[in-house]
Amino acid sequence: MTTGQHGAGNATDSAADDGPAKDATPKDATPKSSTPQSSAAKSGAPQSGAAKSGKTRDATPKSSKANSGKAKADTAKSSAPSSGKTEDDTAKNETARNGAGKDRATEDDTAEGGASSDKGKAEKATADKDASNKNAIKTDAAKTDAANTDATKTDAAKTDAAKTDAANTDATKTDAAKTDASEKAGDADGQDKADGKVKPEAERWVAFASAPEPVPNRFSRALRAVGRSVGRFLVHEWTLASLAVLALAALMTWPTLRYPRYTLPQDYWDPSLQAWQMAWSGHILLTEPARLWQSNTFFPELWSFAFSDTLLGYAPAGMLGSGPEDAVLRYNIMFVLAHALATFGAYALARQMGSGRIGAAVAGVAYAYAPWLLAQAGHLHVLSNGGIPLALAMLARGHGWSLRYGYRPERRHDGWVYAGWLVAAWQISLGFGIGLPFAYFLAGAVVVTAVLFLVRRLRTGQPVPFGRRLFVADVVGGVFFAGVGLLMAYPYFMVTELHPYAERSIDDIRMYSPPASGFVTAPAESWVWGGLHEGARAALPWHAEMTLLPGFVLYALAAGGLFFSVWRLRQRLLLLAGVLVTMVFAMGTRFFDGTFTYGLLFEHAPGWNALRTPGRLMLWTTLLLALLAAGAVTALTDRVRDVAAQRIPSWPGPWLRLATLLPLLLVAVEGLNSTPHPVVPTQPAAMRTAEGPLLVLPSNQSLDQHVMLWSTSGFPDVVNGGSGFTPRQLDEVRRVSQSFPNQTSVDYLRTLGVRTVVLLRGQVAGTPWEITIDAPVESLDITRQEVGDAVVYRL
Repeated sequence: MTTGQHGAGNATDSAADDGPAKDATPKDATPKSSTPQSSAAKSGAPQSGAAKSGKTRDATPKSSKANSGKAKADTAKSSAPSSGKTEDDTAKNETARNGAGKDRATEDDTAEGGASSDKGKAEKATADKDASNKNAIKTDAAKTDAANTDATKTDAAKTDAAKTDAANTDATKTDAAKTDASEKAGDADGQDKADGKVKPEAERWVAFASAPEPVPNRFSRALRAVGRSVGRFLVHEWTLASLAVLALAALMTWPTLRYPRYTLPQDYWDPSLQAWQMAWSGHILLTEPARLWQSNTFFPELWSFAFSDTLLGYAPAGMLGSGPEDAVLRYNIMFVLAHALATFGAYALARQMGSGRIGAAVAGVAYAYAPWLLAQAGHLHVLSNGGIPLALAMLARGHGWSLRYGYRPERRHDGWVYAGWLVAAWQISLGFGIGLPFAYFLAGAVVVTAVLFLVRRLRTGQPVPFGRRLFVADVVGGVFFAGVGLLMAYPYFMVTELHPYAERSIDDIRMYSPPASGFVTAPAESWVWGGLHEGARAALPWHAEMTLLPGFVLYALAAGGLFFSVWRLRQRLLLLAGVLVTMVFAMGTRFFDGTFTYGLLFEHAPGWNALRTPGRLMLWTTLLLALLAAGAVTALTDRVRDVAAQRIPSWPGPWLRLATLLPLLLVAVEGLNSTPHPVVPTQPAAMRTAEGPLLVLPSNQSLDQHVMLWSTSGFPDVVNGGSGFTPRQLDEVRRVSQSFPNQTSVDYLRTLGVRTVVLLRGQVAGTPWEITIDAPVESLDITRQEVGDAVVYRL
């Protein structure tokens, strides 16, 4: 019969006396000899039956013919029995039939195929077997018959050899079986299938087993560990967020990086000043740190580096490169990085508060690219505000607190607290224009937190988990932050003492205070709203400080966050109160003359009288609006996730995906800029070789900022300078030098210690020097030399 299949696509026929064939054949009939093993069977080629549709095909002309079913079933057999072995073989066959089918051996097959001396009788037995195995033969007929011809030819020779040397039958069969077992282990049509025997799995497939994996050495294990760590780092949320904000900053500030060595965003006055500030701090900290606050400009004034916000925190960048072109390149790079840090900081704060990723992204983009900030493109110290939300996020993380989940003591970590205070101190070092309100906010937050902890303890009778390590971190971090603030403030106190007129008055505040209409008016640099709001800007006396639109999309999202948000109602109301309070303070004296708002701080808060532009408090309004918007967008994404979970398959459709990304897209579009990028004036050749102290004429607030940038080639002492206020001595120098060169001006400059005067021909049109630039100077005991487009006088 046809045995059951073992493995995919394999089937073999059992001997003629197995299964149904056993019932059809008389017990006293001598079985016919099976076809000897062919060369095709040895080579592993599948054999087909010799008889199809009940017909028997002769395989050997001289010997008895093997039935076709037998030839196909005994593919790997090598039986050559003689007639004398019939009884013994028959006994073996009976033993094999009565035993387990799985243990049939080659000798069993031989017994099944004992030869009959009577050829006719054997052929009759073959016909009977074919009739009884008709179904098996039909099944086998579908198998491949590729090796049949070679097998039948080989059988003839082996049959003759078997008749001549019957005694060697057992040895021949044993050798053939061993050969087939080694050559065709695992083959679908091999010996095991012909016998109906199934070998153990490990023995059948041992030839195909893979080599054992080598044990890695210590270096390989370390390398793999490093690779896994690097892989996890590259796909981490914060790594991807960092790369995303950098790419977005380069795009949103374009074309700042198009010609970064020759152009500056918005204008080339204040940016030139700030480019010099970074260059000076880096240069002097490497060469003569004790002279940091005594800069090379405003000669011979003292504490001149404190005449405006210093951007001291960018000093490490100032240590790289030299000269005006490198200073411009450095400024443009930091300009882009400042936007990236602001986006990242607000994203981190929103995530720490409990927002989802898309909601946090909306908060980050809305905070960093609010339309009102486009008017501040020339004020890097205002744009450098990313340390504020980042420090708040780190401090909140270290204390285990979030807006959505409240206080979770198990998530406390003093390391984050130290990092938060460090970032806060760095933010203060960039300038007090943005840093001073931040310092007051931190002080207020510390007081409020301490009061809340005390109230909760009194109410519950149990202390709130805080921990000694966290307390130490707050004390050390707070002291460090305060120390940096005091060290930064000391030079400004000295400037105020030396120049009392540098202090701001309430009239200065009134001049820069924006009306309420400023909160819905965009600056000219806004790509979306700039042209549309031209008429509204015309009604504002000081455009740059009074166009305070944070974005209509942000307004809408924040308004939606009041009704649909992941923040609790109480938290939403607190955020709304913060928005309104900061707006009132940003209005300066415009809100009831500022008597109980900005004016109160101006009169009583230390250092607040140095802040002349109330509108920059809009930074805090924008941050609070961004958190409200993040709550709304997070609620939207959570709802989309719930809806998607009910779908089959549970995956958001394209419209749902678009709905979650649309707020982010709209906020980004509203932040696009049309900021001009003028080319920076080229440094005069005379400035590269002039000896200091020197004076560059003409001198005024705008031109002197170029001179400060040009002085980065060697940093000679220069009388020129531009800042938030003008020292009276510089006013006097400008007045006296109007008549230069004459004896009075020369003597006055010599008294100050000036050794060189550079008169720029390209700037003298419409000035007194347009006439005197070519006048003889021999009688003044000075020398005159033409150097490029300038005239150099040596006193």
